[in-house]
Amino acid sequence: MPMSDSNRRRDTVAFMLFLALCLAVSALGAAATASSVGTWYRTLAKPPFNPPDWIFAPVWTALYFMMALAAWRVWRRGGLRQARSELTLFAVQLALNLSWSIIFFGKRAIGAALAEIVVLLVAILATTLVFWRRDRVAGMLFIPYAAWVAFATVLNAALWRLN
Repeated sequence: MPMSDSNRRRDTVAFMLFLALCLAVSALGAAATASSVGTWYRTLAKPPFNPPDWIFAPVWTALYFMMALAAWRVWRRGGLRQARSELTLFAVQLALNLSWSIIFFGKRAIGAALAEIVVLLVAILATTLVFWRRDRVAGMLFIPYAAWVAFATVLNAALWRLN
């Protein structure tokens, strides 16, 4: 059955709202990061596997886009009522994502950020699982994010150990 114009508009608006939410979290995280990335962060001893600074922006942009698309797909499958728990978990992991930037770069608290990123990773894995159950593509869209944050957890641990 073809999609009506009103359904197509509703879906487009919903996707744009999910994307705006993710990009807002990205912008707030970038604001917290900006004060330290060119100063304090450069002075830290880094492990040999630390990626170059230029890689973070494009990776995070792609990940935020995939997060928005995944959340939209879950919403589209179940609506706000049926997918409430999945979308609540999505919001929790987004808040934790932002919190890490504030703790690590804003507060410059590497150890506290390490504890927080472990909680974030658990929330991402839980979100991946519940998204997968609702919509496999949505779950798959979260896998690169989980992998990147798992790597970031190892990197955070190394930075904590070295500094």
